[in-house]
Amino acid sequence: MRVSRLSALLLPALLLPALLLSACANLFGPKGGGEPSLITALPRDLTGSEVAVIGASNRFGGELLAALSLADPDSNLFISPLSASMALGMTMNGAAGTTFDEMRSTLGFPAPMTGSDINRSYRDLIALLRGLDRKVDFRVANSIWYRDTFGPMIAPSFLSEARDFFDARSAALDFGAPSAVTTINGWAREATNGRIEKVIDSIDRDLVMFLMNAIYFKGDWREAFKRGDTRLEAFTPRTGAPRDVPMMHRGGEARATVLDGRIVADLGYGGDAFSMTVVLPRPGEDVNAMIASLGSGFWSSLPALQAQKVALTLPKFTLRWEKVLNDELKQMGMPTAFVPDGADFTRLAPAAGRSLYISFVKQNTFVDVNEVGTEAAAVTTVGVGVTSAPSVLEVRVDRPFVFLLRERLSGTVLFIGKIVRL
Repeated sequence: MRVSRLSALLLPALLLPALLLSACANLFGPKGGGEPSLITALPRDLTGSEVAVIGASNRFGGELLAALSLADPDSNLFISPLSASMALGMTMNGAAGTTFDEMRSTLGFPAPMTGSDINRSYRDLIALLRGLDRKVDFRVANSIWYRDTFGPMIAPSFLSEARDFFDARSAALDFGAPSAVTTINGWAREATNGRIEKVIDSIDRDLVMFLMNAIYFKGDWREAFKRGDTRLEAFTPRTGAPRDVPMMHRGGEARATVLDGRIVADLGYGGDAFSMTVVLPRPGEDVNAMIASLGSGFWSSLPALQAQKVALTLPKFTLRWEKVLNDELKQMGMPTAFVPDGADFTRLAPAAGRSLYISFVKQNTFVDVNEVGTEAAAVTTVGVGVTSAPSVLEVRVDRPFVFLLRERLSGTVLFIGKIVRL
């Protein structure tokens, strides 16, 4: 795993009810054109299937975060469980038998849910999240690219399900031509507003298909941090000496809590449907040990946060991250999909499905946190080959911590990250 362009550190937490915001306006930065209307409820109730897909994606994200942290305890990481879940969900439509069962279980879906139930859940969730907050730019895109000579072998139902349930575009490409790499990377760049410019360098001869999901998020804080209050202060990494990094400051009322000695705080974007949540370990507690102890269920049902006075110190940061997730996904319970001549993708290509397998699952992510807001992007690429509480609570994020971007009202976790050093 490589982390590059880490220009400062992470980001924040805290959510403010509208009445408290107006009362404390003098304590925060400029609103830049007026405070967005407060969103207090989803436009409709979640269906049972949507609740299931959100819970499954969040649990999957918690397990993936734990596996990645265990494998590389001293590196920052930033993942999108929702992006990985959608890319693998599209791929799962081509799986059968043990391959399907392992993928469904690893993605967190209960056995009673059929493939059709899962597909409808993804479709409805995509529709719900798009356009939920007009003050937040949130995009979801899916695509399938396949080798032109492989096209006649693909089951038409596989591509139609991707189109109907994931709004995925699909196209044949000459994988032997340099233009194929340019086309695939160009789609990723366009889908992430230029933030992720490249996801593949070349196309191996055994690859016949790429299934891709992209998520893009850009939102301004409901209350901006004052740039003049940002100053260099010490951040203590997991290992090594403290280092001065740009730290942002703000005060006032916000939603936060202390849970078993750990501080959890939440900071809203736009109309307050989307937020960033920070989970700060106890003083002296190792961040990786905290991740392991919380378990995947923590991310599915975050604790209730109470409005209280806070003094928040949060680092700025820009982070780019990428990693092939094969080993972690195998450990989490879906090894068969990666086995040449052992996987079963006969629902993708009936005649060739026993020779198909997942060659790699790779995620590229980007996040930038500053005084104005947050921009984040992720692309998950699946390559298929042949044989993703005191009265004033001080929230000082100056040591390793975990953070996530989520749609607060539905509980959907979009991204999860861990910062251990700057």
